[in-house]
Amino acid sequence: MTTLSVYAEQQPQQPLGVYTEFAAIRDQLAQIGVEFERWDASRPLSATAEPDEVIAAYRDSIDRLNAKYGFVSVDVVSMHPDHPQAETARGKFLSEHTHDDFETRFFVDGAGAFYIRAGGKVFLTVCTKGDLINLPANVTHWFDMGPRPDFKAIRFFRIPEGWVGHFTGDAIAERFPKFASAA
Repeated sequence: MTTLSVYAEQQPQQPLGVYTEFAAIRDQLAQIGVEFERWDASRPLSATAEPDEVIAAYRDSIDRLNAKYGFVSVDVVSMHPDHPQAETARGKFLSEHTHDDFETRFFVDGAGAFYIRAGGKVFLTVCTKGDLINLPANVTHWFDMGPRPDFKAIRFFRIPEGWVGHFTGDAIAERFPKFASAA
């Protein structure tokens, strides 16, 4: 289930608020400049669908978003619990960082957690199937796919190297609860 838990950045033990309704999540994230949408994710795809199949299934929605933001490329990231690189992939963006480009993800299946730091708070957003999240460039955040990652997401880019993380060196991510799963 999609959830948003808002924490004071110095108090990771107890959230200030927990939101489960789409409109409340969207409105809370909008206050920090993060767009959150719910897309139809009901296109028939097999668990082993290739990236080209996923992109073809959502081509109309992809084209609309590309036109709106000037994205020039998309790809698909697909992780499953038995993926040979699961542990390495999880660790890659588990520390606080920024990107030079938007970080825009549409969850076609599964779940992952974005931790967004803004205004003295951390917005822990568990995204699930059908969620589209759009973090502007240079927003401090980290991403946790969980110890047994299981998701498929379309990623959008304006610049080829936009996905490269610039790590802040702050250990804040170590103080917050890790994402286990959306169940």
